[in-house]
Amino acid sequence: MSFSQVAHHMNWLFKTFWGRVTTGAVLVVLAGGGYYFGRSTEPNFETVMARRMDIIQEVDVTGRVTPAESVELAFEKSGRVAWLGAKVGDGVAAGQGLVGLAAADIEADLAEAEAAAKSSRAKLDELKRGTRPEELAIQEATVQDARENLRDKIEDAYTKSDDAVRNKVDQFITNPRSAPQLNFALADPGLESAIETERLALETRFQSWLKAITGLLPGGELDQPAAQGRENLAVVKSFLDRVSLAVNSLKASAAISQATIDTYRSDVATARTNVATAINNLSQAENDFLIEERELSLQRAGATAEELAAEEAEVEKAEAKVAALRAELAKTILRSPIAGIVTRQDAKTGEIVSSASALVAVISAAEFEIEANIPEVDIAKVKIGDPARVTLDAYGGDVVFEARVVAIDPAATVIEGVPTYKTTLQFTAADPRVRSGMTADVTILTAERKGAVAIPQRAVIAKNGQKLVRVLKDGVAQEREVKTGLRGSDGSIEI
Repeated sequence: MSFSQVAHHMNWLFKTFWGRVTTGAVLVVLAGGGYYFGRSTEPNFETVMARRMDIIQEVDVTGRVTPAESVELAFEKSGRVAWLGAKVGDGVAAGQGLVGLAAADIEADLAEAEAAAKSSRAKLDELKRGTRPEELAIQEATVQDARENLRDKIEDAYTKSDDAVRNKVDQFITNPRSAPQLNFALADPGLESAIETERLALETRFQSWLKAITGLLPGGELDQPAAQGRENLAVVKSFLDRVSLAVNSLKASAAISQATIDTYRSDVATARTNVATAINNLSQAENDFLIEERELSLQRAGATAEELAAEEAEVEKAEAKVAALRAELAKTILRSPIAGIVTRQDAKTGEIVSSASALVAVISAAEFEIEANIPEVDIAKVKIGDPARVTLDAYGGDVVFEARVVAIDPAATVIEGVPTYKTTLQFTAADPRVRSGMTADVTILTAERKGAVAIPQRAVIAKNGQKLVRVLKDGVAQEREVKTGLRGSDGSIEI
């Protein structure tokens, strides 16, 4: 290949196509590469803009006009006949209901599924929107309340501990703050010595504790004061446990009456209960404060990508269930695929009908129909009821007739080694120009998507079970996984 031929080829290969989308554009790489002319060259790319467009999927076939025949209709599932929409001799329109089965249970399930789908969509919208300012304000107020509650419980822990030791216990200790000595003798001298030693140590602890809580500010840090409170409460509790052992071991004597002993025991028991309550209150207040602070942080941060993806999956699941139930509900109504006249009506209200048993026959109001053989690669796109445009060779491409698919053979017919499926189309209106045996060029509209984001089909790459496109960013082609939808007849594909 000469240099001029290569240059011409490159000019053709890397031609750029431009489009517009309503909410931004993505530059998709269609092909990439460079040519070697005795030295390396920078890679060049053929690109196209993803654009928003209407995608139409069509199937083109050639058929032949034949005399019209009746269409026999049957339910796909068994059930009880609830109503009749037409009797023999009645004219019916395409899509008109002829027989309906009882479907109250399906309707109830559908209503429930629609409500669930609506709830899922609302939750997804809420996650995407993030926390509203008023909700943040409420949570901030909740955090402040939890902070104040924790501050109160820190102070209350000191108050209850101070009362337990300096009021309830010190009543039977001489010089408790300087040289503590129990007012009664214990049989266990080690316990007596431990109580007196711990009481002296508590005095220093109380002084430090009071100084710490006096310096607490309304918006100040509470982690350290709370930790100090937990530690001090544990020390006080241990001290009170020893004191309880001491007073419970006392016996009435000439030196101490039973009434005095009972008072000591009651006051120490109250002290222990109050300190235990303070421990529980402080722990609960700390937990509440941490939970509310964490919730505020989450609300400020908004939903993560993983949370959004999970909720989007829930929405898709809910909507799929709605679609499935709507399809199931549609199968409870036998509709005429064509406009015509009812020639047979075997259904009776209240009777049970079985599936695949022909109940109703309708003959087309038009005189002719079209038979066409559709290859297996296209038959999956075609369904009964699809509209079609028809041109007849006898009148050229400017004369267009309207038709609709009314029947598809379930078994394939092999023509020249290719499996095909005989498909019948009915003209939507009688026309004297149509005659039996004419050759018909048929374009069947199988699907349509309005305002879809689309790129050329050849830009989608199949790799390791994934569908990818190469997106050009800062001059570098990056592979991105995509989900594809409808394939258009013009070579475009929905992304």
